[in-house]
Amino acid sequence: MNTSSSEPLADQLQQQLQGAPLAQIAAQLGIGAEQAHSAAAMAVPLLLGSMGRNAEQPQGAQALLGALQRDHMQPAAGLDLGGLLGSVLGGGGGSGAGLGGDGAAILGHILGGKRPQAEAQLGQATGLGEGAGKLLGQLAPLVMAFLAQRVRAGGMGAGDLGNVLGQERARTRSSGSPAGDLLSQVLDQDGNGRVDLGDLLKLGGSLLGGRR
Repeated sequence: MNTSSSEPLADQLQQQLQGAPLAQIAAQLGIGAEQAHSAAAMAVPLLLGSMGRNAEQPQGAQALLGALQRDHMQPAAGLDLGGLLGSVLGGGGGSGAGLGGDGAAILGHILGGKRPQAEAQLGQATGLGEGAGKLLGQLAPLVMAFLAQRVRAGGMGAGDLGNVLGQERARTRSSGSPAGDLLSQVLDQDGNGRVDLGDLLKLGGSLLGGRR
């Protein structure tokens, strides 16, 4: 596997969101650019960390890899998050539908039964309230497309992907940051942040885009 950067995945994605993508998100949520930036800075690690917890199971990592390769690969020329987000917003008015799959369905597979708790706690931490669910739905397809890009660039297999996401989760949780606190609260409040294996295997299904 080619590890092209040791920078946290969340930081890499945050950099790609700067500019037009965050401006689109802010406009859809009716908030300022600064609040959109800080909210995304908590939501992205939450999504990546939750995926890292799920990918601890080999079957989960394999199912995620298959979904990324089939449904979320962007043109080899590069990842256009702004264009992808435009398709997401255009496909569902900000609900996360459109190119790259239904954001709501992706969230269901990533967060499982933790989704209501994740949305509520993110909403409280960021001041977005009920808008937190909308933000997560917008970001979920972008996170998947970003991970697909990293899989292709790094030549990752399922084990590599599981390791990278596991390291990302551990790094976020130990960071002492608001994002780390939120991730720990969502995953570990009842001592078990895992979703059911059946939900993980559905990551390979058509709900994540349906492109064949």
